[in-house]
Amino acid sequence: MKTGVLLVNLGTPDSTKVGDVRKYLREFLTDKRVIDIPAVSRWMLVNLIIAPFRAPKSAAEYRRLFTERGSPLKYYTEDLLEPLRSILGKDYVVEYAMRYQSPSIQVGLDKLREQHVGKIHVIPLFPQYASASTGSVIDKVMEITKTWQIIPEIRFTSQFLEEEKFLQVIVNKGKKRMEKTDYDHFVFSYHGLPERQILKGSVGEQCQLGTCCNQFHDRNRYCYRAQCYQTTRLLADRLGIPEEKYTVCFQSRLGRDPWIKPYTDHVLEDLAKKGKKKVLAFSPAFVSDCLETTVEVGETYKEDFIKAGGEQWDLVESLNDDPLWVECLADLVRSV
Repeated sequence: MKTGVLLVNLGTPDSTKVGDVRKYLREFLTDKRVIDIPAVSRWMLVNLIIAPFRAPKSAAEYRRLFTERGSPLKYYTEDLLEPLRSILGKDYVVEYAMRYQSPSIQVGLDKLREQHVGKIHVIPLFPQYASASTGSVIDKVMEITKTWQIIPEIRFTSQFLEEEKFLQVIVNKGKKRMEKTDYDHFVFSYHGLPERQILKGSVGEQCQLGTCCNQFHDRNRYCYRAQCYQTTRLLADRLGIPEEKYTVCFQSRLGRDPWIKPYTDHVLEDLAKKGKKKVLAFSPAFVSDCLETTVEVGETYKEDFIKAGGEQWDLVESLNDDPLWVECLADLVRSV
């Protein structure tokens, strides 16, 4: 029997219309793993405050991102299918899904089941594990498959930040930028999380949100913050960037609760004040260009950096449909 492979990315609104964006925000933010507060409070926060007031602004930002093909996050994920099918061959069935909106995980799993696969390998497309991303995908897959009469063997890839081909794609793209410009500093910006989610996931030794992430080992392997620092060290080593010339930071915070620090928008202001004129930014938490990379890091932070006194802010694009990234996915499938 064939093995089914399901690639799962975060998701995107179906269009840039305010109604579609509001629908996406409601599904995304009512996920108990994304906003981990009591259900009634979460429902009120999302449906009475965030979705109504944030949707028009977010819709305008999505209009800056969408192309004739729609959302890059969606079409770059879809573009992985045919080359991955070609590499894996006839013994595999490859489909894709979005955690939020369409095509749903339900649709993706149904397509695999219709083709009578004997095993299912789910690959959430998040290099670093977090409860709000990879954990949510696993949760949803288990919620759906527990209703099946026959449940095949199901495996998950929970993180792939140390995969050499994943790292090499980013290094290749970074070097192309570095060959053209002598940068003063390098920023590795990751999607942020509330500090409480990091602390809730702390197993064994209590996370201090500090130097405990300077080493990567069995006790903090699933700490999102520690994974981000490890990803950066691996990339900086391959790019030949000394420690004093790069900064790890976190973006996209929401609400008033403390999120993991330092915040990217604060870092870029500090860099400008210190006289750093040319900065190259990486977004290694994302494999597909999306609102958080193209618009937030690539455009908004660039405007803020120049306004603060900087001169050049460049963004290394995501892995998208790079052939080496497809090879990496094939390796992940074959490794189990």
